[in-house]
Amino acid sequence: MTQAQNRWRSCGRTLRGKARERNEDAYLDCPQRGCWAVADGMGGHRAGDLASQWVVSGLAALPDQDGLDRRMQAVRQCLRGLDSRLGQAAMHATDGAGIMGSTVVVLLLEGQRAACIWVGDSRCYLWRGQRLYQLSRDHSLQQQLMDKQRLSQQQACAHPNAKALTRAIGGRQPLSLEVLELTTRPGDVFLLCSDGVYQGLSHDELGNALNAGSPRQVVDRLFTQVLRGAARDDLTAVVVRP
Repeated sequence: MTQAQNRWRSCGRTLRGKARERNEDAYLDCPQRGCWAVADGMGGHRAGDLASQWVVSGLAALPDQDGLDRRMQAVRQCLRGLDSRLGQAAMHATDGAGIMGSTVVVLLLEGQRAACIWVGDSRCYLWRGQRLYQLSRDHSLQQQLMDKQRLSQQQACAHPNAKALTRAIGGRQPLSLEVLELTTRPGDVFLLCSDGVYQGLSHDELGNALNAGSPRQVVDRLFTQVLRGAARDDLTAVVVRP
């Protein structure tokens, strides 16, 4: 544990959605190692929750590494291994689901360097200078329609399969991870969350919540606001700040 990593405080929480039989989300909250993650599973009977738990457990078991570059490489190797493992598990599934996968978004912090690694539609946000930035970009049909066919967000949302993922761990395609690196600034606040959180709140509501105080206060405010609505999907959020 380094002083640079130890200066970050964090809080995570997950809750089953109102219309769900089980919670298929999982998260990692490890400030002493400068590592946080949110995973949202998908699949048939119990496959989704197992997939997200495998992803988080795999990240939690990574050995300590010196240097952000080596840590990023270890995360990428871990996720590639999990992609293969989930693909094999789906092939041998007995419930006929044929898929066992998960999204994941990972945040690594060391000194003044930050790295966001993701696949799927779980997101990483940055609250900086009273403005909210979405650091990750969804791997979804909706985002693809907006990028390639120049549809508006409203038009893309109207597509019946808008929420379908175009990339995922265990998604039957060669795993393609995205990585974003940035330099942190004093006062930065990071939010990692599943779609059950950001789909229930507006951009302004997310930003206002991240300005609420301590990581626990922010998480409590996010969940309180989302639960006022339908909250059909599972909710998971991890908040990280100095």
